[in-house]
Parts: sequence; structure tokens; C-alpha cells
Amino acid sequence: MRRWRALSLVLAVLAGCSSPDPARPAPRDEAESRRVSAQASATWELCDLTPVPLGPALPDVEMEGREPVHAGGYLFFFVGDDTSGQSLWVSSGTQGEGTFKIKDFPPGPTGMPPTQLIRVGERVFFSAEDADHGEELWTSDGTKAGTHMVLDLWPGPTGSFPGSFFEADGRLYFAAGDEAHGRELWTSDGTTTGTVLVADIDPGPEGTNPDRLTRSSDGSLYFIAQVQVFYTVVMKLTPGSAPVELMRMSSEGAVLGGPTAVGRRVFFVMGDMHRHNVHLLVTDGGPPVLVGDFASTGEMRALSGKLLFAASTDMDGMDMELWRSDGTAKGTKRVKDIRVGEEGSLPAELTVLGSHLYFSADDGLRGREVWVSDGTEPGTGILTDLEPGAEGSIPEQLAADQGNLFFSAQTSGRGREAWVSNGTTRVTLPLDNVASGASDAWPRSFVRSGWDVFFTAVNDQDVRRLWAVPFRPEGRCPTQSR
Repeated sequence: MRRWRALSLVLAVLAGCSSPDPARPAPRDEAESRRVSAQASATWELCDLTPVPLGPALPDVEMEGREPVHAGGYLFFFVGDDTSGQSLWVSSGTQGEGTFKIKDFPPGPTGMPPTQLIRVGERVFFSAEDADHGEELWTSDGTKAGTHMVLDLWPGPTGSFPGSFFEADGRLYFAAGDEAHGRELWTSDGTTTGTVLVADIDPGPEGTNPDRLTRSSDGSLYFIAQVQVFYTVVMKLTPGSAPVELMRMSSEGAVLGGPTAVGRRVFFVMGDMHRHNVHLLVTDGGPPVLVGDFASTGEMRALSGKLLFAASTDMDGMDMELWRSDGTAKGTKRVKDIRVGEEGSLPAELTVLGSHLYFSADDGLRGREVWVSDGTEPGTGILTDLEPGAEGSIPEQLAADQGNLFFSAQTSGRGREAWVSNGTTRVTLPLDNVASGASDAWPRSFVRSGWDVFFTAVNDQDVRRLWAVPFRPEGRCPTQSR
């Protein structure tokens, strides 16, 4: 078995399901948490490459907003199905109290499962429904007593259907509806009194359905809203002030992407139904400015003060490549023609690790593999050719944490399994197989919680489970007893 540089073996401890006393809060090792926080800037490494299974079987269905989330020393995740209902679980990983259930959610009036887990401080928020209240905002601190509905915003079984969750300055911002205001922007600190309407942007019961929130470096929130059904607007919310409208356009054809914050500036994409292209615009809090026209755009990320994004200039959308923008028309240009010719490399899975962007792309010769870029043409190249040939390893689920890149890739003889890299070809290694031989484990949802990296994957019995591998600051891995 290949091992990470300076990899220390740990005793394989299978952490099964446990049931702590529901009457008391689960313990927290605050001293250890502070030590972890103090070493956040240190180099981290995997202590072992062998994943450990945890908890019960999971639904093998991808659903937005149901990815596991770390908060308060635990990993929070949902278990269950549409027939029997869902349950909220937590796990302390390969150490600590174990993996156990917090609360059951029987099927509600609409049959919608709990979703939109998001961390805010040391707790999580999510949307869930019950027969008496409909779908409302819930919160949990990882204990049974600390898991409860925040507020019945639309009293009775109707439900306010909270969504578009976004964390800023230790508070949750979200869209929700009530009978008096329609669907507007709310904020919550997890308490009943601390859950309030931010603004009734369009007074009356119609609402504006705020969505796609982002935060610039000066603390301002930007979002997209619908006004009087016919208009799509870009809004700015400065702390302590009322939301300000920056731009208004007809909702017909005004499909917007983003917004994406790059320092104080915020980029977004506006559709144009008449010219069949899209406009890339930027604002620093004032009227948005056009910086480029494209046939289509893809994922966007901030890197070193610039916007890196996938875009196509061909009307058929076939030449999508990696672009960058400094917020000006002159400074908006293609980074590199990775796939030379009429076809593009179709960059996807854009993920920032330190001062570099990692992404999957197909250069037409080596298939789809992991690429890396510093935002310049000379600094853009393939990370490693994991599966030589025209098909490539087709990397997916890229996630960065503590100087390491985790992802799923498919290689001959191993199938689709989990991989880890420190961003160099020399140290890009597979984790031990979850599914034996050439079977596919389909790993996804990589996330660090405490001193473990978690992900979900399918085992030899075609059951999706939660898995974890110990992950610690360099020098903190335990050594194996001799």
C-alpha cells in the first residue's frame, strides 16, 4: 500500500454507531479545538490512507443542500428515505463520541426531506417540515436538546419554505415567505427574537424572492431579486442600511449567474434574449459596468484579486476555456487555449487551493484530467495524467482543505475511488479502495471535520456509507504501537 510522505500508521479503529445520553449535551474538547485552530496555517497530512466506515447506510441520491457539514466539532448529515422519513445524525469521526442520531423527521405534508445544511458559528441551520408547521427554519448544535425549529414564520401548516441560505458575520441570511410580506430576505442568529425580516423590498404580499447571495470584502451583501414579477434586480445590502437597487432589467431573458465576489468587487452575468449571448458585469457598489460579452459562461472563482471563470465566445458554445478578469474590459481575456482548435477544454470543478486554481479539463490528447493555473498562460498546465489515453481519469468532486486537494477519479484496475494531492504531481495518491478491484465507489462530498476528512462512497454491497480518514497538522499523527 502506497503511503503519503512521512505518513504515520494509526491503529485501525472502526467507529460504530453509539448512543450518548440524550439528556446531556455531547462533550466538547475545547482545549483540543483551540490547538487545532492555532495550527490552521500549518501543513496538514493524512495519517492513514485507509478509509474507516461510519454510521448507517445513506441514500445514494445526489441532492443539492444535503452535503455533510462541519460545525461545533461534529460532522452533520442526513440519513433516510422518502418513505420512512429522514434523520439528522452527527459524527465525531475516527475518535470521540462516535456516530449517532440526533432527531427523526417523519415525512411531512409535502414529502420534502430536510435540506440546505449550512454552518453558522458552532451550529448548523437547515430547512425541515412537520405536520403542524410545514417547512420552516431549524437549527442544531449537535445535541438532541439543541435541535429545534427556530420560528414558525408562517404560522400553521403552510410553511415559509426557507431557502437561499447564506452565512455572514455569524448570522444566517435566507429567503422565506409569510402572509404579510410574501417571500423576502430574513436573518437569524438561531433564536426566536433574533430572527427578523431584513427588509420588505417590494411592500405587500408579492415578495421579491431574494437569491444568490454573496459578500464583498467590505461586508456588503449582494443578491438577485424579482420586483413586481416583471423585473430582475441586483441589490446591495450594507450593514445598518436598507437594501439599494443597483440595476434593473426585464425578467424576460434576464438569466443571471453569480454574483461572485472578488475583494470589494462583485461580478455577475446578465442574459440577453435578443442577441443570444450573456454580459459579464462588475460593480464595486455603484452602477454595474460591462467587462465582456460571451456566448455562455460557467463556474466562477476569485483568485489573487482576479475572477477566473469558464466561458465560450462561439455561438454554439463549443470553445469554452478558462478566462480571467481584473474588472476591466481590457483586463478580461482568455487564460489559455487548453484544447487548441474549435473545441474547448470545458473547464469544470473550479477549486481554489492557496494561490492556484485546480479544475478538470480535456485538452483533446490526454482526456479529462486535473489541471492547475495561477491565472497566467505560462502558469497553467496539467497536474498529472492519472489515466493515460484519450479518455482520462475524469476527475470530479474537487475539494480543497488545509493545503490538500481531494477528488474522485477513475483509473484502470481501480475503478472510481478517492484521491488526494498536495497540489504537485509528486504527491498525488489514491486512498485505499472502498470498492474492491475495478468496481466504482463513486466518492463525493469531501469535507474536513475536526481531525478527519469525511466523504461518502459505495461499498462492495452497493451501499453508500460515510467514510473518514485521520487528517492532522504535520507531526500530530499518532505512531503505531510496536
